[in-house]
Amino acid sequence: MLNIRILKDRTAGGVMFFLTIATLLLVFIMAVGLFLKSAPIFEEHTLGELLFSSSWKPLKNEFGFLPFIMGTLWVTGLAILIALPIALLTAVYLTEYARPAVKKYVFPALDILAGLPSVIYGVWGTLLIVPLISDRIAPWFVEFSVGYTVLAGGIVLGVMILPLLVSLFIELFGSVPAELREASASLGATKWQTSKFVLLRKTFPGIIAAVVLAVSRAFGETIAVMMVCGNLPEIPGSLLDACYPLPALIANNYGEMLSLPNYEAALMFAALILFVVILLFNLISRIILYRIEKTFR
Repeated sequence: MLNIRILKDRTAGGVMFFLTIATLLLVFIMAVGLFLKSAPIFEEHTLGELLFSSSWKPLKNEFGFLPFIMGTLWVTGLAILIALPIALLTAVYLTEYARPAVKKYVFPALDILAGLPSVIYGVWGTLLIVPLISDRIAPWFVEFSVGYTVLAGGIVLGVMILPLLVSLFIELFGSVPAELREASASLGATKWQTSKFVLLRKTFPGIIAAVVLAVSRAFGETIAVMMVCGNLPEIPGSLLDACYPLPALIANNYGEMLSLPNYEAALMFAALILFVVILLFNLISRIILYRIEKTFR
């Protein structure tokens, strides 16, 4: 009987180890697959030409990805700048200040926002945000704008990742021991002082990790951003310029004009760029997070 139990335990451990290794290998397999699919484009173009050229003319076999890379960075960066302070203050309010009746209605609303399909956000952005920028905001800064801009993409993407950030921050703040709050209050600190010097400081490494997760999701968002950013392959010079993020490039063009030389390889290279950028961002963020955790111990 004892041998059977030991055998079952070892079998379960072996299966879980195999699944863990398979999960890690999946990332490697994806990278190799994307590289092999994009390899033909390297026969005619160097990596520098592909990454730093602004000329996107598939009919002339010119594939410059710089406008798409910059468009992705512009939209993602703006989305984080919009969503992070709102999510942080919202989570602090819900954790430290809000009454139970408020939480009763806000939490389900956040779940609904998080569960909405991307296309709903895209339609909302097209119907409300784009006209608002075109008619109300842009005239203050430029002579004319159709509204399909970096600003529209950043706002829509910021709203999309807002529920995720709020939920993560609430989980973080809820994990802080009540004794720390009570100790701060006993020293005469106000709720805001406790939130600022105890809550945020204690959970700072977790906040960084949550932002990394949100950025990773924002990098790969496709449909909603594609519907409002203008899809113009030029490097944006301001928030009121159109842009063309990498995910939108792949979604718009895959399946079309694949008979052109190197076109499919170029789109696979776009996916590889996105994969590598997210991978490097997560690796660098983990290193930074490790150092921050050592500082805050």
